[in-house]
Amino acid sequence: MRQRKVFHARRACGWMVAALATLTLLTSGCATTGGRSQNAVIHAKNIVAPALVHIRPVKEVYAQGQRKEVLIVGSGFIISPDGYVVTNEHVAGESKVVRCVLGDKNEVDAKVVGVDPYTDLAVLKLDVPEKLPFVRLGDSSKLEAGQTVMAMGSPHGLSRSVSMGIVSVTDRNLGGQTEGGISFSNWIQTDAAINPGNSGGPLVDLRGDVIGVNTMVLRGAENVGFAIPSNMVRQVVDSIIAKGRVERSWVGLDLQEMLARTDDATRQGVVVADIDPLSPAAEARTQPILGPVRDESAATPTGIQPGDILVAVNGTPVNARFEEDLPKVHKLIADLPVGQPATFTFQRGDQKIDIPIVTEEQGGLKGAQVEYTEWGFTASELTPAIVRRARLESRQGVLVSGTQVGGLANKVGLTQGDIILSVDDVVVENLEQFSTLYRERVDKQVPLVLLSVRNRALHRFVLVKQDPAMKEVATAPAAPAVPAEGVQNVE
Repeated sequence: MRQRKVFHARRACGWMVAALATLTLLTSGCATTGGRSQNAVIHAKNIVAPALVHIRPVKEVYAQGQRKEVLIVGSGFIISPDGYVVTNEHVAGESKVVRCVLGDKNEVDAKVVGVDPYTDLAVLKLDVPEKLPFVRLGDSSKLEAGQTVMAMGSPHGLSRSVSMGIVSVTDRNLGGQTEGGISFSNWIQTDAAINPGNSGGPLVDLRGDVIGVNTMVLRGAENVGFAIPSNMVRQVVDSIIAKGRVERSWVGLDLQEMLARTDDATRQGVVVADIDPLSPAAEARTQPILGPVRDESAATPTGIQPGDILVAVNGTPVNARFEEDLPKVHKLIADLPVGQPATFTFQRGDQKIDIPIVTEEQGGLKGAQVEYTEWGFTASELTPAIVRRARLESRQGVLVSGTQVGGLANKVGLTQGDIILSVDDVVVENLEQFSTLYRERVDKQVPLVLLSVRNRALHRFVLVKQDPAMKEVATAPAAPAVPAEGVQNVE
């Protein structure tokens, strides 16, 4: 996995730098624009400011083998008169209590309607009887580089702040640097100052339309921020309000842009880089070919192969010459009906073949976590996304998401990223079953507990000695220090 160069705005530079960088137009106006431009900026600010929300959720955080509740600060904005609020998933996700301060400075509680970790979006519902001021979501497809925009929100807790800049790039691709490693849209890059606390706030054009949700900044850079385009926000928010979640299809194809395979600009399609062994696409290897290829010698192997070129989905041509073209292909597949067959057309040599694939629901990016205090560690359920990233052969087991220094788990060599496959030779089916096995052994003070553990390609046994009188553990096998791929995404 490439080292992540972007990080959420809440982790950016210090308070003083942000205070100097943030242009607070609410009180002082813009000092760098002419009269007409200044009026446009103030007009747009006045449209959006009443719908701004200063968000203070209490988040459940699992870190270093412990569960903690922490108070954080973020931003959001009201999108309907009945009080629906849009913010980032990394602001409001895993929150039990969300306190919001509205534009009129009233404080109200909100509940989390739903979250979408893949796009880092969340929807809240304010608990208020009266109608509220709200903003319009604009059309992000009409944005142009150089267009003036404003980032609004609560940088470092300074609510109702505004910073101004331009759209630097309308379709910045961040690829695997985003959480989950897959994108369904590109990002709006802006030089409007975005700081910790701006997360979830609106990026606004001079008409007063919200054209993005401020989410990330580039580590080590100055005023290089990224916002989720409003057209993606609209689709995700509508789904969360209607269903409480976002349903997406998945087939298990790892795709690359055409430039990764050829510099021939006339070649159309998307390169199949890999196929998840537990995916519908892998199962489709045994399906009959429906296309013109009937010669078995020419068609063997009949399934999808790395290097095949995906040229159409259900007859709709697909093409990704550049990396920034990939999100629209990912989205086309994600928008297929879940559990329904779809026809994928591949180019292999001079032949085109059609292969039917029954889609699966993509599944959650993050799994539920539990703290095991007696041993001093936390574990997460294995989501399909974790299984794919760790390249596991099955979905059995639990992921060690953290260990406490000096705790029993740490002493016996469990490390973040380990997958516990069995307990005393009992296969771990899921997190709930593991919790039962763990509790039985802790309550009965079973002296020795044998764990079967995997970390990437390495398998080992870990013997846990629970005798409280013993200061040393029975065995401390060497454990690989490098966590499994994707572990960093489980917080």
